[in-house]
Amino acid sequence: MKVGCIGLGDIAQKAYLPVLGAQPGVELHLQTRTPATLARVADGLHLPAGQRHESLDSLLAQGLDAAFVHAPTVAHPEIVTRLLEAGVPTYVDKPLAYRLAESERLVALAERRQVSLAVGFNRRYAPGYAQCADHPRELILMQKNRIGLPEEPRSMILDDFIHVVDTLRFLAPGPVDDVTVRARVEGGLLHHVVLQLAGDGFTALGVMNRLSGSAEEILEVSGQDTKRQVLNLAEVIDHKGQPTVRRRGDWVPVARQRGIAQAVLAFLDAVRAGKVLSARDALATHELCEQVVRAVQERAA
Repeated sequence: MKVGCIGLGDIAQKAYLPVLGAQPGVELHLQTRTPATLARVADGLHLPAGQRHESLDSLLAQGLDAAFVHAPTVAHPEIVTRLLEAGVPTYVDKPLAYRLAESERLVALAERRQVSLAVGFNRRYAPGYAQCADHPRELILMQKNRIGLPEEPRSMILDDFIHVVDTLRFLAPGPVDDVTVRARVEGGLLHHVVLQLAGDGFTALGVMNRLSGSAEEILEVSGQDTKRQVLNLAEVIDHKGQPTVRRRGDWVPVARQRGIAQAVLAFLDAVRAGKVLSARDALATHELCEQVVRAVQERAA
């Protein structure tokens, strides 16, 4: 398989390239407009000159079987459009785009061209979170907090809080019939946001505090007098009378702990099998994020 990687930032280098570079039968092609970064990363992977590209045109000329897009979000619509129009199955970092209309256009284009489009919601594949889908879920609580990072609402919600939104959607045990948003905005910057989803017999709460004093991620699902807690995607604590702790093994790679390796392999397996992946469910997460953005903007007005 000829697989392209577009954009060579921290996430690509730390999480995706170690997985892609280790796959048998994958011919990896890198593309970035920054020559020094391209040389450094490609040298580290021992890639020949023919697998290094400074333009998307050069990359597409290789006849790719699949592509991973890790460029900045603002560049996603143009890059993903080019890939889909070329018939290349595409995996893109969340979000598809900052504007819902652009995300809708990309999903519609993929469907019209019958080309796979996948969005990188890796937490659906993270072992601790996947195990929560098998637990009673009358109440779901997820926190993803940061230190000293208040931000413009749209970029914060679409670049970061979207993980919380998608995880709540993934774990919700039934249809959501009520959505409530609370937030604190000061000086045009979003300090914290709380999303509540509710349906028949369940409530899901998502919290992000950008001035929390600690960078942390905590997921709790509870029901039927039991609770499962996942701390920073690494430690699982089951509560049923007495807490039982299961920690990540010392030799488990971070990419596997965070579900990135599993997401990459699932995408490549689908491409090999000729299965067309739909981004329609991912689009529902973008739609809910847009609802959160509008609620926050109304509160700030």
